[in-house]
Amino acid sequence: MKLRIAPSPTGKLHIGNARTALFNWLYAKANNGTFLVRIDDTDTERSTEEFKNDIIQNFRWLGIDWDEGADVGGPHGEYKQSLRFDRYQEVADQLLSEGLAYEDDGAVRFKVPDNGSIEFKDYVRGDMSFNLSDVEDFVILRSDKSPTYHLASTIDDIDYGITIIARGEDILSSTPKHILIMQALNSDLPDFCHLPLLFGPDGKKLSKRHGDTSVEAFRDKGILQEAMFNYLCLLGWSPGNDLEKFDSELAVEKFDFKDVLPNSAIFDEKKLLWLNGLYIRSTNEEDFEKTAINQIENDLSRTLFTDELNRLNKILPSVQERIETLNDLTPQVLFLLDEPFVVNSEEWDSVNSAEAQSYLENIREKFKDLEEFSLENIELIMRETLKDLDLKTKVGFQATRVAVTGTKISPPLFESIHSLGKEASLARLAETIEKL
Repeated sequence: MKLRIAPSPTGKLHIGNARTALFNWLYAKANNGTFLVRIDDTDTERSTEEFKNDIIQNFRWLGIDWDEGADVGGPHGEYKQSLRFDRYQEVADQLLSEGLAYEDDGAVRFKVPDNGSIEFKDYVRGDMSFNLSDVEDFVILRSDKSPTYHLASTIDDIDYGITIIARGEDILSSTPKHILIMQALNSDLPDFCHLPLLFGPDGKKLSKRHGDTSVEAFRDKGILQEAMFNYLCLLGWSPGNDLEKFDSELAVEKFDFKDVLPNSAIFDEKKLLWLNGLYIRSTNEEDFEKTAINQIENDLSRTLFTDELNRLNKILPSVQERIETLNDLTPQVLFLLDEPFVVNSEEWDSVNSAEAQSYLENIREKFKDLEEFSLENIELIMRETLKDLDLKTKVGFQATRVAVTGTKISPPLFESIHSLGKEASLARLAETIEKL
């Protein structure tokens, strides 16, 4: 058994192509088959080495590996169509000599029989039948001698020994043409599987109008590899029992093309973010700490100081419970770092009042007298002061939050103050007191 993915390096790896690659990889793994990656770069003007590298790097980031093909080699050279034009010309010449194709304005067209039908069984869609009277003679070699997709893809599948072709349903109408070429060359026919296309939540085909749909874009948004792998699996398939969070081992164990739903799969970024949050919260504290420190240092383009690490260690368990992506991390903890501290003026104006000022003055004086600046003592003082001044929680706590962290959005308040430390907390409270 041998399967393949054949991306064109004319753009960054699209979510749809990543899902197709993943399903091929899962089926190959589940059945001890071979998985191959080839580069379909017949569009030499738009194909670039940069896009090829993006495709390969993001396959690997997703956890997809391959047995032969681009970057790993094998018995067929570099697995790039742009290096095989002589082979495609050879096949076109053979079909011409046998009367199965003819020249037309410098191009070569395949001669489709007038009668009959092409029939095959699709893993997802069942029995398929196409009347040849509905299939027109099609170009296999352009006038500039470059091969069309129909010729190049089909010859590669034959030469590389592909036994199952699993690709998007947008290619379904081309499959009869490819089978005709295979029959003309007396080649064994592979099995076919046409996967449902991805749609956005609006019910329209996933495209740029839904935002950047490259794998790299979601990596840049702070999506974890495990979450992206898991979510791509759910686009048209599930392991059963309403299970939504699972690892690659279970996916390989359960996956079967025949369980893929034929209807379009909805790519919902909100669900991806929800799943990503689940993965963040399920990460053990030690691993999350390493990931978090790496993310923060990358965001700041510098190494963190020891004092900063000590402050972060106190707050990271709380932050881990609150964020959906790694990109949410640095903004939440920036107030703890040795960076310029800025209070959001609009948010400060919205929480500042005479009552809030009184509260800040009171808790600052009590904090000063604390010998043990513990989490418990901080909370006790702040809650008792609310009662003493007969203030609502929102009045006192929101003003304190903005004064200490610079914004209304931060980790839990008591933990934030505790992590910041006594001296820095006193200093920040002093800066905002009397700023009416």
